Amino acid sequence: MNRRSFLKTSTAVAGAAISEEFLKPLANAEVDGNPIVAQTQTIPSSDLPVESGDVLFHDDFSSFPPGWLSQPIGQLNGAIQEAHYITYRGVPTAPWANAICHMDAWVISDEDGKPYLEQHTVNDLAALTNPIMVVGDIQWSDYTVEAKVKPLSLAEMAGVVFRYHNNRHYYLFALTGGTYVRLALRLPLEKTLRVAEWQELGKQDFVYDTKNYYILKVENTGPHIRAYVDGKLLLEARGEELVHGKAGVTANIPARFQDFQVTASTETREKIRASISGRDAELARLREENPQPKLWKKFSTPKFGAGRSVRFGDLNGDGALDMLIGQNIPRVAGDGHDHISCLTAVTLDGSVLWQLGRPDPRNGLLTNDLPFQIHDIDGDGRNEVVLIRDFKLQILEGSTGKLRHWVWMPAPAPAKGLKAPYAIENGDSIAFLNLSGSKDRQEILVKDRYWNFWIFNNNLELLWHGQGQTGHFPYPSDIDGDGRDEFMLGYALWDHTGRQLWSHDEELYDHADAVFLGNFSGDPKAEPRAYAAGSDEGLLIFDQRGQILKHVRVGHAQNASIAKYRPDLPGLQYMLINFWKSPGIVTLFDHDGNILAQEEPIHSGSPLQAVNWRGDGQEFALLSGNPREGGMLDGHLRRVVVFPDDGHPELCMNVMDLTGDARDEVIFWDQQSVWIYTQDRPFTGERIYAPVRNPNYNESNYRTNVSLPGWREHKGHAS
Repeated sequence: MNRRSFLKTSTAVAGAAISEEFLKPLANAEVDGNPIVAQTQTIPSSDLPVESGDVLFHDDFSSFPPGWLSQPIGQLNGAIQEAHYITYRGVPTAPWANAICHMDAWVISDEDGKPYLEQHTVNDLAALTNPIMVVGDIQWSDYTVEAKVKPLSLAEMAGVVFRYHNNRHYYLFALTGGTYVRLALRLPLEKTLRVAEWQELGKQDFVYDTKNYYILKVENTGPHIRAYVDGKLLLEARGEELVHGKAGVTANIPARFQDFQVTASTETREKIRASISGRDAELARLREENPQPKLWKKFSTPKFGAGRSVRFGDLNGDGALDMLIGQNIPRVAGDGHDHISCLTAVTLDGSVLWQLGRPDPRNGLLTNDLPFQIHDIDGDGRNEVVLIRDFKLQILEGSTGKLRHWVWMPAPAPAKGLKAPYAIENGDSIAFLNLSGSKDRQEILVKDRYWNFWIFNNNLELLWHGQGQTGHFPYPSDIDGDGRDEFMLGYALWDHTGRQLWSHDEELYDHADAVFLGNFSGDPKAEPRAYAAGSDEGLLIFDQRGQILKHVRVGHAQNASIAKYRPDLPGLQYMLINFWKSPGIVTLFDHDGNILAQEEPIHSGSPLQAVNWRGDGQEFALLSGNPREGGMLDGHLRRVVVFPDDGHPELCMNVMDLTGDARDEVIFWDQQSVWIYTQDRPFTGERIYAPVRNPNYNESNYRTNVSLPGWREHKGHAS
């Protein structure tokens, strides 16, 4: 009989299961020739039993099915969770969570008839991160955690984590190297690229083998820590940086865990309950103050639906936004050479305008960008579709999809460390710039992955070619006021003539995932700056001449947004979320790169789009549509708006004003359907916040989502 118990709280540790709409396309996905069986399960922590006595939580792992707890989806790598919301890839783990979600490190099986949880991989990233399974609540404190641990190798460590704040900030007690035990604090910021910072709290000789289980136990009382193996006290230390947090297990080598347990005194349990209750009451109050999501529209996308390969724009000229949905087929290897297989134009009422190619739901997901956009490329007042397909740069009529003009793409240029598989460049993404001084952005930037880019005019004539560490997507801005864009691409700034103004491509060793160029300090006289979410490099801030002003290694900085998240502070704030090796950590910065808040509200990535939900100047960040671990975050990283548990898709999302009142609607979709939410109440003020956003024609899974201040007179709610 399984023994799993949990202190009752109203907030689940792991979210609800992946929606039925998303599971259907996964029926064709395979791993090693075997179909993925995706299961649904929702285990709110408030529904889990409470153990008697002092047990806060206990699990013998017998309720998990034998086998891998997570596994890849078909041909897609772990990057699927950079910008798509997937609660789990495999079987539900609630109330546990795989803190490093892209590592499929955990399996369940039995030894001598007793279940165990095993970390089954040899972790090649041990210098920077380690697989962690975590459970509990951030309010847990003054507890004792213990588990049976059986290392299956002596090469590295295996042990327990406690006082866990996020996957880069926690305490560790572990058997290490076959000869000693170690007590240490993982620090959230790195001094050296890809080398974790640790504060060592103690080390004691202890010889162990790979044939036996050892009972590791840690007692926490305020800042005091006492660590035991098999009942013998080996280490004592004082740790004041974190005095509360979740608990879990970790290992960098194959290791098995049994009988995980967290205990606390009755008095402590009641204090924890009271703390969680107070927090939840405050959240309920904050949520009540905000408009509630109300379903506005929904429609199905049979066969032609997709993940985050959707563009929004007015295709048929009726003044309303439409969706252009792209499907793709990966080629060669990885996600560097995907080809568009089908495009479907559809109105937000679900009517199909046109379709090119053959739709197939197997081709809906991707872990990269696709080279297509909606834009009025010729300035005639009607949108076209600009794309690369079959090695051709093409312009299509927006209303019909009819081909108007095309040219062959150029031959691939040399790229650092990469060998081109084709004689013609197939393209990675497309962006529009103003390099000629026209009133609109009509020059076309096409890039590869990750070293070359080409500039075309709107007649598809090649103007010039550039090279450098391009990262994923450019950010254009006229920072010198000459009527033409400069643009940041990777860690370099270029002007309209093709001259590179400055570059840090050679000294920064991981590519830029999201970049921004401008001034959001709140002082209109301040000089523009450049910002980069630099993957493992973290956050970088450059002045206009390219000097590095700030470099904060907070982990693998993946997706970023800039908005008015804190009305009490000057200017705007910069929010980013980590992915590789540190997924789900959200950090809020001011314009100078000072950390305002940091939490781990989710265990995957998110596009982090700013939402003008209230209309009063307070913006929120959309995390996901999941009712339990999604919703919108405020500037203190509190989940202040949540979505109903009504079966809506959760895979993808976007934010834009669709009803005309300046406030945003939220669009959720997966391969099967699209659902759109608006507010449940009208705006009542005389002046409404109307921020200026990135243009829809420069859409990317990697762009910095920017929301610049703006206000307008409110003329009533148009719904």
